[in-house]
Amino acid sequence: MFKQFLLPLVNVFSFFNIFQYITFRAAYAAVTSLFLSLCFGPYLIKTLKGWKLTQAIRADGPQSHLAKSGTPTMGGLLILFSVFVSMILWQDFFNWQVWLALGAFLLFGAIGFLDDYLKISRKNSDGLRPRLKLLLQLILSLGIVLVLYFNRNEQTTRLYIPFFKNAVLDLSWFYIPFGMLYLTGLSNAVNLTDGLDGLASGLLLLVTVALGVLCYITGRSDFSAYLQVPYIAGTGELAVVSLALAGACIGFLWHNAPPADLFMGDTGSLALGGVIGTLALLIKKEILILIVGGVFVIEMLSVIIQVVWFKWKGKRLLLMSPLHHHYELKGTQESRLVIRFWILGGLFLILSLSTLKLQ
Repeated sequence: MFKQFLLPLVNVFSFFNIFQYITFRAAYAAVTSLFLSLCFGPYLIKTLKGWKLTQAIRADGPQSHLAKSGTPTMGGLLILFSVFVSMILWQDFFNWQVWLALGAFLLFGAIGFLDDYLKISRKNSDGLRPRLKLLLQLILSLGIVLVLYFNRNEQTTRLYIPFFKNAVLDLSWFYIPFGMLYLTGLSNAVNLTDGLDGLASGLLLLVTVALGVLCYITGRSDFSAYLQVPYIAGTGELAVVSLALAGACIGFLWHNAPPADLFMGDTGSLALGGVIGTLALLIKKEILILIVGGVFVIEMLSVIIQVVWFKWKGKRLLLMSPLHHHYELKGTQESRLVIRFWILGGLFLILSLSTLKLQ
């Protein structure tokens, strides 16, 4: 909004020229979402407690989690609100890619909200039926991928792998099922990781900052040519989206740091996973984002392996899945476990960004 309304005034006051710069608007999008998260967080916590919208703890989960019963959930509403307002203020209204990312963010959040609401109303950890939840995610993912496919450029259906400067494969029409599975899988991976105070929000901060850098590079013809990554016009504007997400994650982490005053819930985790996947598809960094978010991938694989192993051997490989619960049951203190996973996430971030100059 600021760009559209204030930039035309540059002939009156040259200061308004600053609103054309993506770096300026991205930085203040982060500041705006952070400020909103910090300011409205206490009000949301008080409201959720008053309405008794509190977390239902898994009966088969770690016993230490029983103490968290009564903590407000649906904290993702704070993230959705903060990012939405920030993007409305700082984004370029005429960039369709930004609107697609915002739509994915809100609609995945809506699925998560429905799941959270059912858990609270039933007073247990059973929300949407797994098959229905998966179906809704697949339908939404199909809609997003079709928008991308029918507005495709020469890069859209190509798959790039780190360490290779040229596309490894052109997926053609297979890009549609690939994109559906990618978005659904990533949103669920973030959702599965959201099980400890501060774990998912801290990791998401790392991923969204990395996305901000990657979006800016991809949208700059000079930077992308120097680093030999595909240039995609208009994607630089997605850096504003990415840093708005990062600011909201920092603000939410303020309230979610152990011991948490507020849980993200599926409202936040599905929304953030969905928008990260959408951004990755838009800038053709699908594989690279899986490396950046390596902890999310490991957590999801731990669940898949646990299920397959149990069906094959008739016993559990891990004490409990996802992986963070396994280490909890082995006696690792929650706060120590969270910090160690953050460190692992930081290592994945460094590894992934280092590949930009190794291709």
